[in-house]
Amino acid sequence: MNLLRKYSWQAFFVIFSVFSPLVSLAEDGVSCNPADGKICNPIDTESIPALVHKILEGIVKIGVPIIALAIIYSGFLFVFARGNSEKLTKAKDALLYTIIGATLILGAWALAKLIAQTVGGLG
Repeated sequence: MNLLRKYSWQAFFVIFSVFSPLVSLAEDGVSCNPADGKICNPIDTESIPALVHKILEGIVKIGVPIIALAIIYSGFLFVFARGNSEKLTKAKDALLYTIIGATLILGAWALAKLIAQTVGGLG
């Protein structure tokens, strides 16, 4: 009896999580209007390449200001180093890693654009 009471909530959760998608009230193929109180797809994409484009676009929009702040931070590290070799090494490393990160983010964006334009030009 104690064992049944101990696992009853877990059993209920498993059964509920398995069978609840069967009774979801989702509509298929209906245009979404948030004014009707419906939850809409915020990404609004119909294909995988469009989804990748949206994700990379978001990463670039978030990454560029972070890169600018990291470069400013590296500049402050150089200014506050005042000839101290350990602090100069830390500032150089911070700037190097910032440039590597910027290259990766912007390079991924440029490569994705290049691939998308090449594939689009084939069809």
